[in-house]
Amino acid sequence: MTVRGFPPGHPAPPPEYSRLQRWGAVLWPSFFAAGVCTTVLFALVDPLDWDGLVWFGASLGREWTYTVGFFAFWAATASSSWFTWLLLRPPLAINRNSP
Repeated sequence: MTVRGFPPGHPAPPPEYSRLQRWGAVLWPSFFAAGVCTTVLFALVDPLDWDGLVWFGASLGREWTYTVGFFAFWAATASSSWFTWLLLRPPLAINRNSP
């Protein structure tokens, strides 16, 4: 099958994914990983033990510490997923707009 703009015998370009699918491919696995990491961490450590160490005397309580911990894990795992997505893009998607 010949694809317009590609020489004969060249493999067809990968299908284009919608922006929602791309965001979902990054955010959903990172959300799941953050949930697992948060569960494991706070099953082993009581957040109130970290109060003076992490927050410099400010008392956040367990719920806020769980929330901050979850979003920190989510940001870390989302950046990892996003970086992996960037590295796995095909060359045609990267060089499409170059001269």
